[in-house]
Amino acid sequence: MAPNDPKQAAASGGGGFFASIASSLSNFGSAMSKSVNGMMGYEGLEVINPEGGTEDAEEEAKKGRWKQEDRDSYWKMMQNYVGSDITSMVTLPVIIFEPMTMLQKMAELMEYSYLLDMADKTEDPYMRLVYASSFFISVYYAYQRTWKPFNPILGETYEMVNHGDLTFIAEQVSHHPPMSAGHAENDYFTYDVTSKLKTKFLGNSVDVYPVGRTRVTLKKDGVVLDLVPPPTKVSNLIFGRTWIDSPGEMILTNLTTGDKVVLYFQPCGWFGAGRYEVDGYVYNSADEPKILMTGKWNEVMSYQVCDLEGEPIPGTEPKEVWRVADAPKKDKFQYTHFAHKINSFDTAPKKLLASDSRLRPDRMALEKGDLSTSGYEKSSLEERQRAEKRNREAKNHKFTPRWFDLTDEVTTTPWGELEVYQYNGKYAEHRAAIDSSECIEEPDSRPDFSPWQYDNLDAE
Repeated sequence: MAPNDPKQAAASGGGGFFASIASSLSNFGSAMSKSVNGMMGYEGLEVINPEGGTEDAEEEAKKGRWKQEDRDSYWKMMQNYVGSDITSMVTLPVIIFEPMTMLQKMAELMEYSYLLDMADKTEDPYMRLVYASSFFISVYYAYQRTWKPFNPILGETYEMVNHGDLTFIAEQVSHHPPMSAGHAENDYFTYDVTSKLKTKFLGNSVDVYPVGRTRVTLKKDGVVLDLVPPPTKVSNLIFGRTWIDSPGEMILTNLTTGDKVVLYFQPCGWFGAGRYEVDGYVYNSADEPKILMTGKWNEVMSYQVCDLEGEPIPGTEPKEVWRVADAPKKDKFQYTHFAHKINSFDTAPKKLLASDSRLRPDRMALEKGDLSTSGYEKSSLEERQRAEKRNREAKNHKFTPRWFDLTDEVTTTPWGELEVYQYNGKYAEHRAAIDSSECIEEPDSRPDFSPWQYDNLDAE
C-alpha cells in the first residue's frame, strides 16, 4: 500500500515505476473499505456517504438527482453490466450529464496554464516540477463535478483561443474504443495528450482508469515531462449523492533529467477524513527528496525545501504555489468561471469548425435546461454516427483524423497499452490561413454541428 506518510515513500527509495503504481492500485481497491455499505434489499448495492457513518446509509441512498421510479428501473437495467467496461456500451439519460463534452473537459485543464509558463521560466530543476505538478493537480477541482460530460462524436473537435496566448485543439480520433487527442501551445510549452478511459462498473459505482499519455515539452530547455495520474472512483451513481475520489499516486517524471515528483492522493476515510489531501516529494534522479509538497486538490498547494530525510529545512516556511480561483456560488452544474468560458463562443476562433463541441444541439439544449430536447438530439446524433459508420464501411473507407496522426508508437500504462496519436501541425496552418484572410464573419453566422466525413447518412 502506498504510504500515508510521504516520508515513508522517500525512505523506500523508489522500487521501480510500476511497483509504485501497483502500490497505488492496491490502495485504490481498499480505500472504500472505510466507507459505508447499505444493501436496502438490492443485491450488490453499495452506498457510500463520504461525510457519515453506517447508520445513515439508508437515508443517503434516497438522496441524489434521480426520481425514485427512474432510479429503480435504471438500477435493474444496469445490473447486467456489473464488472464490465461501460465506456461507450451503455446509453445514459441526459439527467446525469453536464452541458460539456469530454473534449471540452480536456481543454478545462488549461485554466491554470500559467503554471507551465512558470515551469519553463524557472532555472531551478526542482521548482520546475513543483509548478508543473501543481498544474496537473489544479484540474481536480473541476473533476469533482458529479455530472458526466457527453461522449464526443467521431471526428468532433474543440478549439479554444483567447485564453492568454494559448491555442488549444482536440479531436475525437476513435469511437471504439473511445479515444481523444489534444494539443495546446504557447511561447513557453507544448502540451500533447492521447486519452482513452477504461472503466469497471461495480453497480452503484464505477472505477475509472486513465489509459492515456500526457507529455509536456518546456520550450526554453527542451525538457519533456511525462504524467501518470491516479485512478478515480465515482460513487453513488444511481443511489445517493454522487461523489468522486482519486486515491493513489500521481507521478510526473522529467524524462530529460530523471527527476520526478510523486504525490499521494489520500483516500476518503470515515466522516470525510483525509478527503482532498495531497502530499509527496520532488525527487532528484537519485531518488533523494528535495522539496516537500502538501495541500488539498480542491483548495491550495504549497511547497517547502527539505533534507534527505524528507524533513523541512529549519527556518523555512511552506510557500503557496497554487490556489483555486473563486467560483460562482450555487452554480447549477458546479461550473467555475473558466468552465463557463469553455462553453462560450467568446473563446472560439474566427470561422469555428463545424465539428466543434459548442455547436452540438444536445449540449446547447441541456445548457438551456431543456432535458427533453437534449435527450432527443443526443439520440439523433448517436444514430447519425451509426449511419455514418455504415456508409463508410459500405465504401470500404477508413476514418482518418484531421488534426492528429496515428503513430507507430504503442505506450505501456499501468492499465493497458495505448496507441499514440500525434499532432500533425495542420491546425496551425489552417488557423493561420483564416487569420490572414480578409473574410468577414457575420455575427451569429455559426454553422450547424457536423463532424461527419461522409454524406448520405441515411444510407443503409
